[in-house]
Amino acid sequence: MKVLVIGATGGSGRAAVEALVSAGHEVTAFSRRGETLGEGVIAKSGDATREEDVRSAVAGQDAVVVTLGIRESAVRVRLLGSAGTPMDVRSRGTRHVIAAMRAHGVKRLVVQTSFGVGETRGRLAAIDRAIFALLLRPQIADTEVQEREVRASGLEWVLAQPVHLTDGSETGAFASLEGETRGRSVSRRAVGRFLAEAVESPRYVGRSVALSSE
Repeated sequence: MKVLVIGATGGSGRAAVEALVSAGHEVTAFSRRGETLGEGVIAKSGDATREEDVRSAVAGQDAVVVTLGIRESAVRVRLLGSAGTPMDVRSRGTRHVIAAMRAHGVKRLVVQTSFGVGETRGRLAAIDRAIFALLLRPQIADTEVQEREVRASGLEWVLAQPVHLTDGSETGAFASLEGETRGRSVSRRAVGRFLAEAVESPRYVGRSVALSSE
């Protein structure tokens, strides 16, 4: 399959690209600088908040994976705002992706959001609710909007909701359709492998999937 990864240079985006390539897909990595992410990966430069950039990138693809987010310090963003990325990058970028997919007839959309929004909002531990409220409120609010956009898209969508992300080496994730978790963290590599699986598998279509360590 031809798969476009939006937000390809973030931790989860890089992991998704790696997993997709390993699975034999033809991968296009979309990022603002158009970085080359490995042999055989097509680099595409553009801004996810610019509709024309996204529309051009989606043309000719079979599926799209979205791993958008703000890579700056959460403390800095909460106190001063984001210096380099719009606060609504998740929802706005995903909205452009959905419009482009409809225009080009692309059906499969896999979006990484966060455990603790949407269907899993009520499953957050008290400490995580405090972190969301005090430190991550703007990002979480935008992620909630992003999830609503995906659910209303009419596409073959999958929402991946990882718990706390780490740079660990484990490659397997416990994937729950009921919002259950086995741990408070999961590696980006494990999430990347799930995103690659969700591109092909019909099992997760139209579902929100909680991801934690096995």
